[in-house]
Amino acid sequence: MDWIIKTLQNTPELAIFLTLALGFAVGKVKIKGFSLGSVTGVLLMGVLIGQLGITISPTVKSTFFLIFLFAVGYSVGPQFIHSLKKEGLPQIGFAVIICLCCLVVAWICALVAGFDLGNTAGLLAGANTISAVIGVATDTINQLSISTEQKTSIINQIPVAYAVTYIFGTAGTAWFLASVGPKLLGKDFDKKVREYEQSLGGDIGDNDASMEDAYDGTTFRVIEASSDHFNQPRTAQEVETLLVNRGWPVYIERIRPLNGEIIQEPTAETVINKGDRLVLNGPIDTLIADENAIGKEVADVELLDFKAEAIRVIVTNKDITSITLKSLKTYKERHGVIIRKIYRGKADIPKLNNVKLQRGDVVEIEGRKADVDRFAKYLGYPERPTNITDLLYVGLGIFLGGIIGSLTIRTGNIPLSLSASGGVLIMGIIFGWARSLRPTFGAVPEPAIWLMNNLGLNIFIAVVGINAGPDFITGLKAAGVSLFVAGIFVSIVPMFIGLMLGRFVFKFNPAITLGACAGARTTTAALGAIQDGINSKVPALSYTTTYAIGNTLLIIWGVVIVLLMS
Repeated sequence: MDWIIKTLQNTPELAIFLTLALGFAVGKVKIKGFSLGSVTGVLLMGVLIGQLGITISPTVKSTFFLIFLFAVGYSVGPQFIHSLKKEGLPQIGFAVIICLCCLVVAWICALVAGFDLGNTAGLLAGANTISAVIGVATDTINQLSISTEQKTSIINQIPVAYAVTYIFGTAGTAWFLASVGPKLLGKDFDKKVREYEQSLGGDIGDNDASMEDAYDGTTFRVIEASSDHFNQPRTAQEVETLLVNRGWPVYIERIRPLNGEIIQEPTAETVINKGDRLVLNGPIDTLIADENAIGKEVADVELLDFKAEAIRVIVTNKDITSITLKSLKTYKERHGVIIRKIYRGKADIPKLNNVKLQRGDVVEIEGRKADVDRFAKYLGYPERPTNITDLLYVGLGIFLGGIIGSLTIRTGNIPLSLSASGGVLIMGIIFGWARSLRPTFGAVPEPAIWLMNNLGLNIFIAVVGINAGPDFITGLKAAGVSLFVAGIFVSIVPMFIGLMLGRFVFKFNPAITLGACAGARTTTAALGAIQDGINSKVPALSYTTTYAIGNTLLIIWGVVIVLLMS
């Protein structure tokens, strides 16, 4: 054991990876459905390993923190910039107010409880589950004109307050929005949500008006044209129109005439006779739901011998933002292609008739390769699977952001600066937005984004925990209970204010209000709980815009809270 301890002290980089491994293991442990999560797990394991007297250079945590912040900005950039359009202004205003409430409530609680600067920054970070505040606040504290010993003492208090308040910040907020929120938004909550879904072309009662809400994928099936509908010859267009009128976006891909060769690419005018076999493209439940419409499924392996493709496409065509999904399904460019999912930032938005795409959305489509290529070209840029990250783009973005953020204007003893971390976040937003407009450069694959986010943040948190370890227990004993109580207020009060603002001031639909509250607080766990609780994906429509604004402002509050408290 002594040898292991000395080895960790002499090679502290090994302590970081041990902390990561143990932290992720602890973070996955669930007790009655609740888990600490990787960040809190890593922090606690870092504090435990930090008791061994291990010192790690602050350059390590700063480097990985900048990587994390660039990834955050890059991810939310398209939604942040595109939300600035006129139709997104109410949600932007809502998110700004909620973020200000998060800051002000934390500040007031700190003043009432008599917390020092470090505990206040940790309270803001943990109660609002925005881990990046730890790094931004640390950078700002290091610029203050105080002694090194004071800086170290203050900075070591941040993870203490964060750890105490984070658990309720995550679980408490999700519970409050999912369970209490609907009750605070009126007795007719369910009715208003369903009416809003109907206005978007959703499923109401027995009238299935939804676009593709049940699509988790597509399938190709061979159906024999044996129903009475084919007692007289029909064109391919007539058959597809029949299916569309039933609410089924199903396409005819190939035809084997009763007596003839396979028609590889039928046109709208191709004639279909009774007994012909058709390859239909669509979800399996709709293809075989009513055999009287077309006919019965048959086995024909040769007819199904063709290539299909499923890819993701970044929407860059600005003309498409004025088109509803209902209208899009009749466009010739769309023919033969199924829209499986639509991603807007971190949210999977509902595929309802009157929903419109935005530039920067990622659309997952599937169909025959020729059809997919045509529709992908119309939508924007096909995101072909790749494992190559444009490190030139990433490195330049972090460098420029750090340089700009390091510019400082001093007012007396107080530095006014975004700090390097704030500058990198802003530059990440700009670079992410630029990538959504011109996807031919600056590629950072989704797995790379995940790694930059998780590895960057958790290595930063690991170093914070290890360095703060010796002072952690003392700080916890001194302010643990008062921090936990303050954390409840900081977590819940802004959400209560948000529910009231959404209902009485902005007059959002209740589902939109819940999604906007979750987004402004950047709590993905709450979004999932809300959607499960009300059985609707509508909250995702407001989550994306408010998440982009909230994720940016709450991180910047790490600078502001230091200035307020100093």
